[in-house]
Amino acid sequence: MKSRITNCINASIKVKELVLTDSKILNNIEEIVLKSVEAFNADKKMLLCGNGGSASDAQHIASELSGRFYLERRPLFAEALHVNSSFVTAVANDYGYDNIYSRMVEAAGRDGDILIGISTSGNSTNVVNAIEKANKIGMTTIGFTGEKGGKMNDICDITIRIPSTDTPRIQELHILVGHIICQLIEEELF
Repeated sequence: MKSRITNCINASIKVKELVLTDSKILNNIEEIVLKSVEAFNADKKMLLCGNGGSASDAQHIASELSGRFYLERRPLFAEALHVNSSFVTAVANDYGYDNIYSRMVEAAGRDGDILIGISTSGNSTNVVNAIEKANKIGMTTIGFTGEKGGKMNDICDITIRIPSTDTPRIQELHILVGHIICQLIEEELF
């Protein structure tokens, strides 16, 4: 059992080491922070979406920004799009599950806002549809994906492609990147 535990930890470390030496990922993280700071300084907001564990990551990142990360400071407008279960179930029932996020982006998104879509495959239809809607509105679109990037790789302004095809390892790095972004946004703004 202990060897399986250490194998899991070592697999996670290996992906982290790949990210640490990937200048494109590091540059993209920096660009996300700069775009986010610019948006928050202009009284814009950040919307986030994903499914399953990625929905949890979206909600986690939003709460770090709208609550606080390290610093006592004013809250930032960041919201995960799935937190209103009545909205999600109504839209899924009336328009189909593929439209739950694009519908809310249409309602809440504005030019200059940011949308972060999280999908380990990069192909989650409801997330892809939200990104396409956000692009039409003039939002900055950011994708957190796995190694291949899927459809999101071609439609996002910035993509963080974690160099792995193993969903748990990808998700572990998504939340690490999310934490880095939250910390640096806070440090830059406050």
